[in-house]
Amino acid sequence: MDDLTQLTFDHAPVGLVLTENRIIKSCNQTFAELFGYKVAELVNQSFRMLYETRKEFDEIRDIGLAPLRETGDYTDERLMLHRDGTMFWCRFRAHTLTPDDPLGRTVLTFTDISETHQPFSLTPRERQVVLLLRKGRTSKEIARSLSISPRTVEDHRARLLSKFEVKNVAGLLARLAGTGQP
Repeated sequence: MDDLTQLTFDHAPVGLVLTENRIIKSCNQTFAELFGYKVAELVNQSFRMLYETRKEFDEIRDIGLAPLRETGDYTDERLMLHRDGTMFWCRFRAHTLTPDDPLGRTVLTFTDISETHQPFSLTPRERQVVLLLRKGRTSKEIARSLSISPRTVEDHRARLLSKFEVKNVAGLLARLAGTGQP
């Protein structure tokens, strides 16, 4: 890569990543800074290091796999974990270079969209519940997925509604997405 191409890649206004089977093979400086790392700390590392739990890492994979197989592309907005433990909203896009094996080789982009989303703080369990609520899961389904009782899920939901001063899950998700009114 010539110097100008490398400079363009490193300082693109979005985080750029090339992965092979969810291992970071190359990334730009923008991506590394977005997550609080140096490029050298990320290359040849599993994307697992950017997720709070193994379960979350696996669930995120499962959500995007079908669209990657069908169209070669997938996009969403998601909460990501910064190296310092804070969470931020990110617009994620993926394009597979190996349609027969969608995760074999993919090009990913990450853009911090926190400015358009209200800041908030969630416990790890609240974060899990919110991610599953966002997928449209019921309390019973969430309970099974997290190996907790439906009553415990309801308690988490009630605390989240109170914490964000909303009346229902739709309001909660709107608030977390930055579209709900204070």
